[in-house]
Amino acid sequence: MHTRTLRPRRRGATAGAVALTALFALAGCSSGGGTQAKPEATQRISDEQAAAVPDDQASPASRSTPTPARGPVLPDAKLTPVTGSFTAKEKKYLHGRVPANMDPAAVLEVGQEACQRIERTAAHDKDAAVGALIAGDVPSADDAIDELCPKQKPLLDIAATGFADGTRKTPRPGTYRALTTSKGCTWKSLGAGDKVLASGPGPGGAKKVTAKIPAGTRTFVSSGCYAWLPA
Repeated sequence: MHTRTLRPRRRGATAGAVALTALFALAGCSSGGGTQAKPEATQRISDEQAAAVPDDQASPASRSTPTPARGPVLPDAKLTPVTGSFTAKEKKYLHGRVPANMDPAAVLEVGQEACQRIERTAAHDKDAAVGALIAGDVPSADDAIDELCPKQKPLLDIAATGFADGTRKTPRPGTYRALTTSKGCTWKSLGAGDKVLASGPGPGGAKKVTAKIPAGTRTFVSSGCYAWLPA
């Protein structure tokens, strides 16, 4: 398998991220005729930058809030394609998100392609699809699932229980598993005064990495782990 878009992207080109990108290349296609979707380039921010993001913004659940378009938008009365018509759920998805100078069909296509990528990725590897939602690797995926492919909502529910690779402040204690098979995945739990309370995976690495976050952890820092879910 496999590394809120409404927040900084901080995945590096780890082996796990490369594997996911390859999986998306196989699974993704455009709505216009099966053309494979081009994988997105990822970029990295520092742990300090990641730590500056409030936890409510770092949570996948917050990304489910519809993202309105910036500037003037087309009124609902003008949300019509060149030919044919939009369905009720398509109009609901387009509401408030189509810039005044843009074809609403193009905006809809972005959402449809997001659904296709998540659906096809989940068919190959459910963890990869959930990790992509946690990491924000598929643009507009959360909104698209809510309105265009609600059958995938269980994936959103699972993603809401996890968090992305990087730095997380005051994490909930417990055992988590990394959604990657990268040998470069490392983590540590820091307490008061940045004292290391726990770390892993240890010498030699491991194919499946789990992290036990103890009580008293103030900061959880991971690198090369893509995303985390409760074990």
